[in-house]
Amino acid sequence: MPNSARRERLLLVDLLESVGPDAPTLCEGWTTRELAAHLVVRERRPDAAGGILVKPLAARLAKVQGEYAAKPYEELLELIRTGPPKLSLFGIPGADAASNVVEYFVHGEDVRRAQPDLGPRVLDAEFADELWSRLGRMAWLSGRRSPTGLVLRRPDGQTVVARKGSPVVTVTGEPGELLLFVTGRQAKADVELAGEKEAIAKVQTAELGT
Repeated sequence: MPNSARRERLLLVDLLESVGPDAPTLCEGWTTRELAAHLVVRERRPDAAGGILVKPLAARLAKVQGEYAAKPYEELLELIRTGPPKLSLFGIPGADAASNVVEYFVHGEDVRRAQPDLGPRVLDAEFADELWSRLGRMAWLSGRRSPTGLVLRRPDGQTVVARKGSPVVTVTGEPGELLLFVTGRQAKADVELAGEKEAIAKVQTAELGT
């Protein structure tokens, strides 16, 4: 099996390097510098990274992330490139592959799709299948805040239920596009939605993936 996590990490670092520290991203309020700082803190500062999920810790996260964002951009990229330290939770064998393939793929698209001269990345079939497999394992978590039932569907008919409920909205697209959709990037995902008009409108503006 190819080391997809390592590949996605290096592809993202190359992309961040090519567009520079002040390029926009799809992450609201973040330039590429802030995105790079987020990735470093997530892997290397567990004392602050808890603020990503735990709101009472968000102020500390913002402080530490701001400190990293003030560092030289090249230093941030090198910290991402070299991967998680051994004492990091992400340094546990298997943790990098389990946690970072989707993280780095999605953030790569956050950068690409925010640039006027870059389009969506074209994925090979093997990697698309890997993303689909990972989507199947995380869909329930990303879709838990959907205001309606939510079904994710590949063009070949394979489906994953992200949230049970009625009415149901079915989102059809390639695996990478479906990942973007359920991680809160609905407006930038190349997908088709089917269901009741009102239900579709609610899903399009829901805070998915948070």
